[in-house]
Amino acid sequence: MATTISFWHRLFDLISPRTCVICGERLSITEEVICGKCDLHLPRTNYAVEPYENELAKRFYGRIPIERAAALFFYEGGSEVSRIIFQLKYHNHPEIGVIMGRRTAKEFAQQGFFEGIDAIIPVPLAKKRERERGYNQSMEIARGVSEVTGLPILKHVVTRKKFSDSQTHLGQQERLENVENAFTLVDTDAIRGKHILIIDDIVTTGATIHACVNVMKPAGGIRVSVLSLGMAK
Repeated sequence: MATTISFWHRLFDLISPRTCVICGERLSITEEVICGKCDLHLPRTNYAVEPYENELAKRFYGRIPIERAAALFFYEGGSEVSRIIFQLKYHNHPEIGVIMGRRTAKEFAQQGFFEGIDAIIPVPLAKKRERERGYNQSMEIARGVSEVTGLPILKHVVTRKKFSDSQTHLGQQERLENVENAFTLVDTDAIRGKHILIIDDIVTTGATIHACVNVMKPAGGIRVSVLSLGMAK
């Protein structure tokens, strides 16, 4: 069976070669999304090694209590690495989220990052935005993380009721105001007393996660950790 799968994979790869989203070079049969060279040079944060005190965790200090926080790589708009997020969000490649979610989970699991976490909540998109895109990129990342860790994804606990303008060119206070009251807690019982992992594609100021966690507080007794693919410097 493995030989048959390998044959068809190789045949498909010959007919329609896959390329690295960062450098554009052809991927080998064993590579996914990014090639080995680009993976080697990915600007990893290594925050999963010290998930309690790092620059990502500090973005939430004094605002919301965070147990652990880690991003896979440092993100800079317009850089070669930013193509991972750009292709995921704007070029109809949800599979990038799943594959990068798996990659992130495998690396973070080696550091014990997921120990004690009960469930995953991907940052929700507004229904209008999700219809336009066809998927929620944070959900796709969460699927990959769930595949590796076995953690359940809580899909309908928090919803996004507000179609916010893009956060890209906003400052920290403007970002907070832009997502204020954007989320609604639908199922309090599902998260009461649990350790929840919030997943997003990129964290810049942390305003979106701040708003999402704030609406969850009435559940009581919750603990929150954060995982993202990218973290803007």
